[in-house]
Amino acid sequence: MVYCRGRHVPPPAQPCPPAPPQRSDPYDVRLNDLDERIVHALAEDARRSYADIGSIIGLSAPAVKRRVDRLRAEGAITGFTVRVDPAALGWETEGYIEIYCSRNTSPESIKQGLARYPEVASASTVTGDADALVQVFAADMRHFEQVLERIAGEPYVERTKSVLVLSPLLRRYSSGSPG
Repeated sequence: MVYCRGRHVPPPAQPCPPAPPQRSDPYDVRLNDLDERIVHALAEDARRSYADIGSIIGLSAPAVKRRVDRLRAEGAITGFTVRVDPAALGWETEGYIEIYCSRNTSPESIKQGLARYPEVASASTVTGDADALVQVFAADMRHFEQVLERIAGEPYVERTKSVLVLSPLLRRYSSGSPG
């Protein structure tokens, strides 16, 4: 037996084929049409069975599982999660805070500062005048104001600007282009 790309196999008539090249950029994941359809099916319902996904896209359950395993190994699929209505957890107020930072504040510093707030659902660096946009869920208006004041008090924050969500119009949870 010969060890070839992670398996023991009979000696080949020709040498083992080379391993596929490793990606130099971990963010450079490209999905083909079938992979994208699998990702969309899982984004709609991560508990959907491989057989169900296969029947939708025309593959067998084992073929879907192999593709999902590959997508996880390559980093295209980073995990499986549950979506919970924030109101069910007592988070009735949603808002966005634009953060304007002092000079030379790194995105990592902003991330570390905001990671301490359980009310922060997401945060991103953005184009325009603001340095970051932060999505916050709070129990009520007073709670939102307290979170806003605490964030505004962070040493790297020069000023903030906030808006409150009246009604969410559209939320998409799938990745990639609409399919």
